[in-house]
Amino acid sequence: MSKKIIINIVCILTMLLMVGCQEDNLKFGELQAPTNLVITAEIVGKTDADPNGDGSGLVKLVATANDAISYKYAFSDGTSLNSPTGKTEKRFTKTGLNTYTVTVIATGTGGIQSSTSIEVTVQSDFSDPDAVMFLTGGTSKKWYWSASEPGHLGVGQNDGDATKNYYANYYTAGPFEKAASPASSCLYDNVLTFSLDGEQIKYQLDNGGATFFNAAFASVAGGSSPDDACLAYNSSGTKIVSLSPSESVIMGNPDHLTQTRGTTMNFSDGGFMGYYIGQNSYEIISITANRMVVRAVMGGNPALAWYHIFTTTKPTQAPPADYTTLVWSDEFNTDGAPNPANWVNELGTGDSGWGNNEKQNYTNSPNNVIVQGGSLKITAKKEASGGMAYSSARLKTDGKFKFTYGKVEVKAKLPIGGGTWPAIWMLGQNYATNTWPACGEIDIMEHVGNSQNLIHSTLHYPGHSGGGGNTGSTTIATASSEFHVYKAVWSPESIKFYVDDALFHSFANDATTPFNKDFFLILNFAMGGNFGGVIDPAFTQSTMEIDYVRVYQ
Repeated sequence: MSKKIIINIVCILTMLLMVGCQEDNLKFGELQAPTNLVITAEIVGKTDADPNGDGSGLVKLVATANDAISYKYAFSDGTSLNSPTGKTEKRFTKTGLNTYTVTVIATGTGGIQSSTSIEVTVQSDFSDPDAVMFLTGGTSKKWYWSASEPGHLGVGQNDGDATKNYYANYYTAGPFEKAASPASSCLYDNVLTFSLDGEQIKYQLDNGGATFFNAAFASVAGGSSPDDACLAYNSSGTKIVSLSPSESVIMGNPDHLTQTRGTTMNFSDGGFMGYYIGQNSYEIISITANRMVVRAVMGGNPALAWYHIFTTTKPTQAPPADYTTLVWSDEFNTDGAPNPANWVNELGTGDSGWGNNEKQNYTNSPNNVIVQGGSLKITAKKEASGGMAYSSARLKTDGKFKFTYGKVEVKAKLPIGGGTWPAIWMLGQNYATNTWPACGEIDIMEHVGNSQNLIHSTLHYPGHSGGGGNTGSTTIATASSEFHVYKAVWSPESIKFYVDDALFHSFANDATTPFNKDFFLILNFAMGGNFGGVIDPAFTQSTMEIDYVRVYQ
């Protein structure tokens, strides 16, 4: 091949590449900087008598430009606001008559930007020097979630009901409730630092790199979650906090002077107070030198207001009760029927399928319940039995063994099949005179074959019966193929549930619950019913195996 031909080929290839690049550029559009950028400012309340406004510090801003896609405002007080449309409202909060520089940055195609600035002179009469001193201590102060206090995290209504719209009347977290699960425990790692720099309040949130997200905002962290969860999210960086008068629905209450301080904290640059609810403004309900209660309307759901309580002394959680003395057990080492000194066979179909529309008849037949090879085996079978289409078994220690407080460990391998519903649980010993749910129920483990590998632990008591129980769940991939230890640690302060020593649900116990008296143990294997659900027509039989049951005090 001649040198001339080679040169011609190279030239042709170069031209093709240039054409290709030109075509690609056309796909992105022409790079265009915004032009004719203009800002207009309207000072709220401006009159001939009050040329600098009504003292609210409010200024309405409008930016326009040719070929602009979005706008961002930067203010000389250190704050900034994103404004896709160019329209926004800014409250300047420094007390007195002050002049501020307002800069708007307009972004065009390809990220090309243009900017311009104006000056605004505005009067602000609002001030809350006591709140500033409480927040910062005059220099710098650290705040923590008041995790030991009931209601440190809560939610309530945000409407015109003046009797209920100023406190968390829908839900309040119990003491250290969010420490019960790794999915939420990061909340208590938060350290909120407020500092005073001249007349400016600065704020930093140290959350260790993990933020507790409301499920509706998980996408902000680049993830998704059906439940509130701790997600990797860096909240570092100094924010500016400005104070402004509250504009919440509480201010319309006749008694609002006793229900809110009337001051709102506004955090710059997406700042927030530990729990991500899509909000950057928090109304101060009350504040002292060492305790603060704030309220924030949930971004995206204005019907809900979240309440947070903070303290300047980080709470410490008391270690769990240490129950180490074995007081009762069954190791199931003797083949045959279950030990009658430990267990009672509960027989029959129960009232309305044991109150749950279950489809089995409980028997004491060795086909349904037997100790064999070092474990207790409870088998449900598809067969006519006692007027039902399925047979199974249910054992209880009622009249044999009861106890108050302790640690229960049950090593079990669970059955499989749609409609299966095995359970390891406890019932209040006074159930005959204090009918359910007043007697209390502690479900250490429940499993339904229609949700394979999902383990539930639940408390039932007045106001929390049926599907309204206080419940937690976790996924165990080998629930039906391997043995796992299901454990409950029950104390006067709490009831905590574990699988293989991994905590997944916690309940704050106190004197108002029925969980402060004797309970007895129950092992059963139901079919169908309200929780078990539809039974697979192909089901023939399956077995729950229990290696041991142990109680420590």
